[in-house]
Amino acid sequence: MRIGIYGGTFNPPHIGHIHAAASFISAVDLDKLLIVPTYIPPHKSTDDFASAEDRLSMCQLAFSDLPNAVVSDMEIKRKGKSYTYLTLEELSGKDIDLYFLCGTDMFLTLETWMNFKRVFELATICYILRENDASLSKLLDDKAEEYHRLYHASTIKIDSIAINISSTEIRESIQKNPNESPMLDKKTLSYIIDRGLYL
Repeated sequence: MRIGIYGGTFNPPHIGHIHAAASFISAVDLDKLLIVPTYIPPHKSTDDFASAEDRLSMCQLAFSDLPNAVVSDMEIKRKGKSYTYLTLEELSGKDIDLYFLCGTDMFLTLETWMNFKRVFELATICYILRENDASLSKLLDDKAEEYHRLYHASTIKIDSIAINISSTEIRESIQKNPNESPMLDKKTLSYIIDRGLYL
């Protein structure tokens, strides 16, 4: 079975996340895609975070119409900092091929992750551009070659330009006008308004 893992804070999940997930499923021909919200991200401040429970609920709404996508609470249930290698170890098994999706920033900094060599051992790393930038594309491709040369990593480039929008920008737009946010699907936006998140 080909299982994809798409982790992140999803604070909140937006149409850029949905587009990246759909591109991931199609490009790698996944049998299942796990959307995995972090509990505590190792590399980010959590000062303006919605609760883990709210982020999980928003993901369940945002990705509900995406075939083969399942939202997992495994990192939230595990508590503590959400290290990718632990998630991959939990999912690995006989006849299971794991594929891990990275955006631009994540892919370029994988060597700073906890037990990053274990991540390379357990999964094929898939990367997708966040910006339409030829020089950045070459940088990513060169990095993929370096990971293969130094760590025997397997990588896949997903030829789909992700929608370049940040969750920070969306949170700021919600503060200015909570009833309008074109980068959120309607179900997620309704949840945010009902719960009074990011206001």
